[in-house]
Amino acid sequence: MATPRSQSSTGPAGPEGAGAAHGHPALLLLSAASGAADAFVFICVGQVFAGVMTGNLVLLGASAVGAGEEGVAVRVVTALFSYGCGVAGAAVVGERVWRRVPVMLLAEVVLLAAGAALWAARLITSDTDRLGLLALMGLAMGIQGRVRATPTNYFTGTLTSLIGRLAVGRRHDSDGWVAGRLAAVVAGAALAALMVRLWPAAGAVAPAALAGAALLAGTVVRRGPDDAAGAGEPGKGKPRPDRGNPAGAA
Repeated sequence: MATPRSQSSTGPAGPEGAGAAHGHPALLLLSAASGAADAFVFICVGQVFAGVMTGNLVLLGASAVGAGEEGVAVRVVTALFSYGCGVAGAAVVGERVWRRVPVMLLAEVVLLAAGAALWAARLITSDTDRLGLLALMGLAMGIQGRVRATPTNYFTGTLTSLIGRLAVGRRHDSDGWVAGRLAAVVAGAALAALMVRLWPAAGAVAPAALAGAALLAGTVVRRGPDDAAGAGEPGKGKPRPDRGNPAGAA
């Protein structure tokens, strides 16, 4: 009788696919950028998130019955709308532009850098200004959410899949990198919070710098399976099965 395997091979059935190891540093940096962006927005813009739309939907429901901070509903709607625009824009670009991953990551870096510059120049002085800054960050996170098949700004499904595999003894070879992405979110958020505390004017630099580092890391290595699904010629490359199904994503 055949004995069940407790570990997967490094083939395509694995959560990252064969040969994707070269892309892990960029994924870690994008995960850290996501944590940094959400921490900065939550602390400095006002009790909402730039990329965690589940949390924003919960806040929207709470605000609908008068709970939560005053004005949070407007900020949540702004975050949801800008994030959706970022996803939609990245989806359209992804169908029409060759080498779409670098192009979309560059757009994300530009948006985050613009937000960091506005914040550092102390031009964000009113609630309306903060909504504009939130829109920039939300657009950037929407682009990031679409740019790679591997999740780098929503992690409930990632955590669920990882714990589930470990619980039943079906560990994948890349689970260390999966856990690393979860740790990177925490580290990015901690870095942004520390910068807000020590150098308030530089509070928005961390997400822009981390996303820029991810762009550089992704351009100095050859394209792998994850890029092939999202960075090749328009209309080519197969989407991962977990696209649009975060609960099954790793």
